[in-house]
Amino acid sequence: MSQLKLTYFDFHGGRAEPARLAFHIGGVPFEDYRFSFPEFEEVRKTTPLSQVPTLHVDGVQVTQCDAIIRYAGKLANLYPSDPFQALLCDEVMCVVEEASVKLGPSFRMTGEEQKQARLALVNGSMPVYLRWLEKQLLAHGGEYFADHRLTVADLKVFIDVRGLNSGRLDHVPRDLVEQVAPALNAHMQRIAATPAVAAYYAKFGM
Repeated sequence: MSQLKLTYFDFHGGRAEPARLAFHIGGVPFEDYRFSFPEFEEVRKTTPLSQVPTLHVDGVQVTQCDAIIRYAGKLANLYPSDPFQALLCDEVMCVVEEASVKLGPSFRMTGEEQKQARLALVNGSMPVYLRWLEKQLLAHGGEYFADHRLTVADLKVFIDVRGLNSGRLDHVPRDLVEQVAPALNAHMQRIAATPAVAAYYAKFGM
């Protein structure tokens, strides 16, 4: 089996968490290298595009979170083999990533600037993305986004919804998801109760 090293910030959530979860659920051995925020300036010098996550596969460094998540999903049997189901899985992951990209710049803001930027998203694109995800979930049976089973698409949405509900995002109401796309909250709770996911957070904390 390949030697794997996943590099990301030392916190739960964010762009590496679906891959971490996938590896744990699938029982795939990997080095979970975590670093603190002050260490990022040094870590980024070792990455191809000055960003994380990165994944080393037998010493070869790979970037881009969705590519890493997809690879983790394949190793963990959490990615569809059917081309159409794989397309549905990828579509959901890309939409979540697109929403994250829109939110990203606000993390470099403070005070009133951050407040206005996030309120613009709360009153604009966030509900659009959330309602679209809910529509896709319901269109495919209401439990999973693709392949009628747990895939990395579910893990990526799960992490995103947990983050929105956490209260850690200033100026983003904790009940936003419940107000605009309640089926996503039900999905989050169902994924959290999955034995392998529950075991992961019991071991590593919330």
